[in-house]
Amino acid sequence: MTYPTPSTPLSGRSSYLLPRSDFQRLLDTLDSAGYRVVGPHVQDGSVGWSRIRTVGDLPVGWTDEQAPGAHRVKQTGGSTLFGIVHGAQSAKPFTFAPREPLITIERKGSGLSATPVRPVIERIALLGLRACDLAGLAVQDRIFLRDAYADPYYEARRNGLFLIAVNCTRSVETCFCASMQRGPRATSLYDLALTELGEELLVEVGSEAGAEIVAKLNLPESSEAIRAEATARIDRCAESQTRSLPQTGLPQVLYEAHDHPRWDQVAARCLSCGNCTMVCPTCFCHGVEETPDLRWQRSEHVRLWDSCFTQEHGYIHGKNIRPTIKDRYRMWLTHKLGSWIDQFGTSGCVGCGRCITWCPVGIDLTEELPALMEPRSPGQGDEGNE
Repeated sequence: MTYPTPSTPLSGRSSYLLPRSDFQRLLDTLDSAGYRVVGPHVQDGSVGWSRIRTVGDLPVGWTDEQAPGAHRVKQTGGSTLFGIVHGAQSAKPFTFAPREPLITIERKGSGLSATPVRPVIERIALLGLRACDLAGLAVQDRIFLRDAYADPYYEARRNGLFLIAVNCTRSVETCFCASMQRGPRATSLYDLALTELGEELLVEVGSEAGAEIVAKLNLPESSEAIRAEATARIDRCAESQTRSLPQTGLPQVLYEAHDHPRWDQVAARCLSCGNCTMVCPTCFCHGVEETPDLRWQRSEHVRLWDSCFTQEHGYIHGKNIRPTIKDRYRMWLTHKLGSWIDQFGTSGCVGCGRCITWCPVGIDLTEELPALMEPRSPGQGDEGNE
């Protein structure tokens, strides 16, 4: 198999200046190169991925406010293109499809025939990815591409992506990527990386594909002073983050916390809705279903997103091995921050904070992990109140 090629790094990366007033030229160049440009777009009080044809399709002058269980976007009246840090979606839906037919099974005479369903590949320029999104994509690459069996559906979509990152110069309340060393600067995987600096954008080239696009724009090279200003703004963004996640002792500290009473406390609040797993850039739980037609002559074998918070996900061989909310939350957090390290050699968390923002009751894993690291009082056991 071949690994994703769009982000083949250059031996020496270059940087250029793009006036904000010329940003439409970048969109037009990507379109002429055969890419469908997808980026952040504000609609109905929220931000999500959408087709971007003109600069006006971007969230110009918008910003976001995020807190545990809260997300708001508001218009500032300014001209910033990427003032919104991020919405609920990362890059995950573009590679690991939420619903994907794998095989079509049809009756033919007295027998059956099975035909693999190949994904329709589209060249997409994904504009506005943050460093945490690229870090999440790197984790999913490790899961879907670099194990014994590569996923051909993921690989096909992944190879069609042109990745345009935006370095963060502001953070929201729920960000903690700096403590995870996953941001706020994009360091790998991108084809182009943008840093918005007033009326100009610093454009950093990260791949041969990115260099080809920049060559068509005929941009002036950036100065050392501009690069230093971009670095200073990104550093201030990192310093502004108030949340962090301790890494010392992981994963063992979570294994030893299996009977900690904190699990009961968080389970009393958790709705087991699965929001945290749906918005997470790295979660990859999925199930399969059979979808027959009304005549029972044809059926699709479909893969679709699932969550370890659903009761059905823990049902194995006639028994549910995670019947309670406490069981499911403990499984999620222990895997995400602990056994993921043993399994894949890296943490399953990139510090984007989406699970905190989009949790209806505001459960905050940057509070939960330190609480689980605290020693238990004598006599405290596994009894719960669920």
